[in-house]
Amino acid sequence: MVIRLFNRHSIFVCLIFLSAVIAVTMVVNFNRSQTVPSSAQAVFASAAEKSTDSTAQALAPVASENEMRAVWVPYLSLNMSREEDKSEQAFLKKFNQIISNAKKCGMNTLIVQVRPFADALYPSSYFPWSHIVGGTQGVNPGYDPLADMVKASHQAGLKIHAWINPLRIQISNTPSILAVDSVYNTLKNDSQKSGWVVDFKNGKYLNPAYDGVRRMVADGAKEIAQNYEVDGIQFDDYFYPTQDASFDQTAYQDYQESAAKSGTPMSLADWRRANISALVSLVYQQIKSVKPSLVFGIAPQGNIQNDLAMGADVREWCSVSGYVDYICPQLYVNFENPVLPFDTAAETWRQLVTGKDIKLYYGLAVYKAGSDADSGTWKGSNEILASQVAYGRKTTCDGFMFYSCDYLNTDQTKQEVQNVVEVLGRSS
Repeated sequence: MVIRLFNRHSIFVCLIFLSAVIAVTMVVNFNRSQTVPSSAQAVFASAAEKSTDSTAQALAPVASENEMRAVWVPYLSLNMSREEDKSEQAFLKKFNQIISNAKKCGMNTLIVQVRPFADALYPSSYFPWSHIVGGTQGVNPGYDPLADMVKASHQAGLKIHAWINPLRIQISNTPSILAVDSVYNTLKNDSQKSGWVVDFKNGKYLNPAYDGVRRMVADGAKEIAQNYEVDGIQFDDYFYPTQDASFDQTAYQDYQESAAKSGTPMSLADWRRANISALVSLVYQQIKSVKPSLVFGIAPQGNIQNDLAMGADVREWCSVSGYVDYICPQLYVNFENPVLPFDTAAETWRQLVTGKDIKLYYGLAVYKAGSDADSGTWKGSNEILASQVAYGRKTTCDGFMFYSCDYLNTDQTKQEVQNVVEVLGRSS
């Protein structure tokens, strides 16, 4: 009897002991599970009271081996027209500073605007010298800026893409003087080709409705491919400057009359998109005829409906071979944008790019960092760009292009740039 009572007591004690052990274990594990997030928050919120979205730096996927990290160099960044010293040495000093800033920020490519207004920062058989380097359009600066930029970029270990505005001739009196041999003066004075150029509101433009215009633009791109060791050629987002039917009314009426003889003419919007796609396809062909490996890309607006309205059929270009090697939508919005949040735009473009071997890059707005842009939403965090890079890598885009070189080293953008450079540095 004593023995049986002792055994029952022992069993009871053992059960109490085991219950205590289990309870302690559960408490310890619970405490551990609670301390992980707070520790991460402590890490993410380090240095200079960073925003809680510094998660981007700690959790950003690493870069792929061939990730594009480019910065746009607009013509204004190269402007020598107001400089007292317009020499080659002065130009190279300006450009070498751009290279230095780009390299400090982890960039591997420069996208340099070499044909901003149907003129050129290089000797061309089709377009006059740009006022950017000569002071006045048509004036030879006495050196070849593009040759110098290609050489300097490659010596610094950077790639360089030649950035072309395909149709713009003049806007808001810039350039203030058009050369005697500018395409505008040459075509306007030719009764057979006067319709190839259009005066519309405060601008002058080439009219892509004509095969001769498309051929001129394509031959100009081919000229760059033939004469310079550039690593790529890029169009920006300027195509038709308006949806107004008066812009190309005569050309469209001629098309309608001709097309009506064999079928139903396209709508104005469809016809314009067909004209621009014909231009893009021809440029692609001309470039590849010289250097099959030379890439051709376009940086359209981030809003697809805007692109379609200006004649840019990005859906076609992103899904069919023979138009572009890469597309870089300008996603100049943040995650809080009420019209087109960054993540929504990024996912839309990711799904749009289905063509074989077509690269997708995201264009990011360095110039908005730290500013009052978009109702002040860029002031809410100094890690917006870093988070966008992290998101882009998550959606497996092929890289990023930043606008622009002038904003890589300013007080306004300093913290944003520092944070995005840290994320960019997380390479494989």
